[in-house]
Parts: sequence; structure tokens; C-alpha cells
Amino acid sequence: MSIFKWEPLTPDQEQRVLEAIAAAELNTSGEIRVHIDKYCKTDPVFKAMNLFTHLKMEKTNYRNGVLLYVAKLENKFAIVGDEGINRVVPADFWESTKELMKVSFSKGEITEGLEQGVNEIGVQLKQYFPYEDGDINELPDTISYG
Repeated sequence: MSIFKWEPLTPDQEQRVLEAIAAAELNTSGEIRVHIDKYCKTDPVFKAMNLFTHLKMEKTNYRNGVLLYVAKLENKFAIVGDEGINRVVPADFWESTKELMKVSFSKGEITEGLEQGVNEIGVQLKQYFPYEDGDINELPDTISYG
């Protein structure tokens, strides 16, 4: 058994990503989650879709949750949205967000890439799912790890 714990983000980095999630969700009824794995032995979109269900992200009223999935040590990532989002957005909806993140990730700047991705997801969600009075946070603003 290893005495070393895998920590993909420092506490400060994690706090920055959590603050980005909270800020992005102020403008939308959508919900954003981040999951970070060490490795992804399959297609990252397939893995993200399975995690989406495992994290019970389909439990939002408007089915407007978004999962940003990262396999840090393999440099893979995916963005998946729930069926409410997929019904109203173009097929390549997340491509510009992925390209934005890819620039930071390629420089080894995972925190910056996650922050940029979360911010852009918030902007995109606002178009289709603007914030509504009385909106509640339906999913926890946490980062899950695998």
C-alpha cells in the first residue's frame, strides 16, 4: 500500500476551479461538475457519459447538467451535456470550449484550462438555460476524483 496520496490539484487550484463553477452557475440554471481521473482506458466521451450517470447528473429539472471529464495523466478530456442541452444545441456545441481548454492543457496549465472551460460552459449554458429567480443548486459544486 502506498503512503502517497494522488492529488491532481493542490487545495488552492481546487478552490480556483470551485470558484469558477460557482461563478458560472450564477448566470444559468445549468449545473456544472468536474471529474478528474488519473487514466482513461477507453474513449473519454464514453467514460464521461458513464460517470454522468454514476454522479446522478441527470437528476436536474431541465436535464441541463454538464460534466467536464479529465484523465490527467493521459491528457484526455471530454465535455458531455444532458439530454435537455443536447436537444437544443448544435452537434459541435462544445468544440470551441474544448479547443480553448486544449491550449492551456498543452502548456501543462490544468487549472487554467479547467477555469476557462468552466467559464465558457457557463457562457454557453446561459444562452439556452438562463438563470431563473428561485433557482436552486441541484448538484453539488464539487470536484470528484477517480
